[in-house]
Amino acid sequence: MILRLTLLAVCLSLTACQGQSHNPYSPQSTPLPPAPAAAAQTFDHSAYPAAPRDYGRYRSWAWQDGQLPAGAGWADPAQIAELLANSLDQHGLRPAQGGAKADLLVSSQIRTERRQVETYDDRGAYYGHSPYGNTYGVAGSVPLRRTYEEHYLIVQVRLTEAASGVEVWSNSAENRSNDDGQAARNKVLRQTIQDALSNYPPAP
Repeated sequence: MILRLTLLAVCLSLTACQGQSHNPYSPQSTPLPPAPAAAAQTFDHSAYPAAPRDYGRYRSWAWQDGQLPAGAGWADPAQIAELLANSLDQHGLRPAQGGAKADLLVSSQIRTERRQVETYDDRGAYYGHSPYGNTYGVAGSVPLRRTYEEHYLIVQVRLTEAASGVEVWSNSAENRSNDDGQAARNKVLRQTIQDALSNYPPAP
């Protein structure tokens, strides 16, 4: 019994000492500085990806600055404008009618380019039995280099949003254009314009 009382007294003494001991660590905090006054009105657009452009809302077009496309040597502006208009029509874009404001402004650049092409004709060396007698020998050939010109037609088309003035799409295409007569050149022009607009509207 005396032992139990002694142990109880020791435990009470330890508890009292712990309650009176000083803790050298005390929680402290520094208040955050106030937010700037303009923070509530500021929106960081760079923190969010741009929304995909809805090309389906573009339905009508007009020439940029009201000017027909420039001619390109053997193709006059009226002919280029007609081919461009036909190709735009195939992609669901119609000319703005009755003075209505167009959704898109169309501009193009068409030019021809000459390129030097080099070819080599080398049949290599020969060693063996001569077909003209019972003799052996070595025969060789010197590479024959030939240089000639090829003509290319290059078409670039740009589409600008009329409301914002922002270019929303552009593409270019090229095809070889040999001087095979006016009908053949017109065919190359038509095909190159169609190729330039082939990926409009772009895939999402």
